[in-house]
Amino acid sequence: MLIDINESGKPLQAFVDRAKDKSDSFRLMGFGHRVYKNYDPRAKLIREICHQLLNDMEATGEQQKLLETAMALEKVALEDEYFVQRNLYPNVDFYSGIIFLAMGIPMNMFTVIFAMARTIGWISQWNEMMSDAESKIGRPRQLYNGVIDLDYVPIDKR
Repeated sequence: MLIDINESGKPLQAFVDRAKDKSDSFRLMGFGHRVYKNYDPRAKLIREICHQLLNDMEATGEQQKLLETAMALEKVALEDEYFVQRNLYPNVDFYSGIIFLAMGIPMNMFTVIFAMARTIGWISQWNEMMSDAESKIGRPRQLYNGVIDLDYVPIDKR
């Protein structure tokens, strides 16, 4: 999406206007969340990390343009009445995508990394459903039944 915006030569506002137009199928990816009807609480933490990383690094060329576009989109979403009224704030994937981009991870790997991060939750949900013979529909809970006490041995930082 960021590449399309940058390559179009059109101002950012044109894409924001398209996202607001109900008759247009264009959407700003990484905004809003189907579960968190307000601000995604995870996004607050990763936003701070993202901004710290961007302040500490020296991105150049195309990467810098994409990061600047992403930050401009964030600014729009946090200030635009349309987005605020509909609780369409940047979500955790928006910020993690920016971090992956800043780290030089190829964009064609983003979906894989997003999925890997969710795998333990998916497996836990499936395991819970399979362990209940009477359950006909999945209603996931967060109930950890694993080992409680584990020895922690820090890795020597040499």
